[in-house]
Amino acid sequence: MKIYRRMRTWMLVVALVLTTIGFLTAQHFTVKPAEVANASWKTNIQQQIKNDQRMLTVMNRGNDWKARVTSRINVNQYHLTHNLPPTDETLWGNILKAADLVVVVTVFTVVIAADSVAGEFSSGTIKLLLIRPVSRSKILLSKYVSTVVFSVLLLLILFISAFIVSGVLQGFHDIGVPYVYASGDGVVHTKNIVQEAISTYLYQCVQMIITVTMAFMISTVFRSSSIAIALSVGIMFAGSSIVSFLSQFSWAKYYLFENTDLTQYLNGTPNIPGMTLSFSITVILGYFLTFIALSWIVFKKRDIAA
Repeated sequence: MKIYRRMRTWMLVVALVLTTIGFLTAQHFTVKPAEVANASWKTNIQQQIKNDQRMLTVMNRGNDWKARVTSRINVNQYHLTHNLPPTDETLWGNILKAADLVVVVTVFTVVIAADSVAGEFSSGTIKLLLIRPVSRSKILLSKYVSTVVFSVLLLLILFISAFIVSGVLQGFHDIGVPYVYASGDGVVHTKNIVQEAISTYLYQCVQMIITVTMAFMISTVFRSSSIAIALSVGIMFAGSSIVSFLSQFSWAKYYLFENTDLTQYLNGTPNIPGMTLSFSITVILGYFLTFIALSWIVFKKRDIAA
């Protein structure tokens, strides 16, 4: 059983590295129209501005859509005015793109977390585990800590892999290039792109840990690892997919997945008006303590002889 789990762990690490390489390579070598590929960045941005302005005059998809398009125009205009090339094709710009792969890290870790306790019941090794002179609380804590450590290590591997691959593709330069963005009111701001990348990954780490904690709690409730894994992954994707739909309701600000994406506060544009970083952290902490408490209660009272 231990050999199988070690092999599975290494397979997930290799799969993550290969996914990162494939994702960034595909981003770099994506086929572009000749008029775009052969033009300068200024020409491309000028064309983007014209296209967005034309859309604003002929289309109307609501105030949120108008705000996004207007913000994009303002950002592009800032690049032109200050002669700043877009950061998309830079080292740290690619690392920011790779942040989308945190969902892959989360899925991998959710599988491990969901199988952590339920897998012991499925394989029958739970009896051998609990006959040792160690309290159930310590066993549960050690399993949870090891799962969280594994998730953080995977995130670190993703970041390092993205840095190396981006450096090979784009070169290890343009480290000091500013990151340009528009806040919710459309005003353009700049910040250090290294700070932006690190903050993005750290905020994504919070979302990953709370999702893994939820999967770990589900693992303590069900004896079947397959059911625990399927349910955990299903809740993860279903919960995140209805975020945009629920954002129209004021009570949705207490919904877990409306708060887990803390990157919404990096540019000052929360999903629901009135939400703040401190509010989301409070909500996340409430869910986190609930998941931990349920895990402990269920595992302490679970009858292993049944």
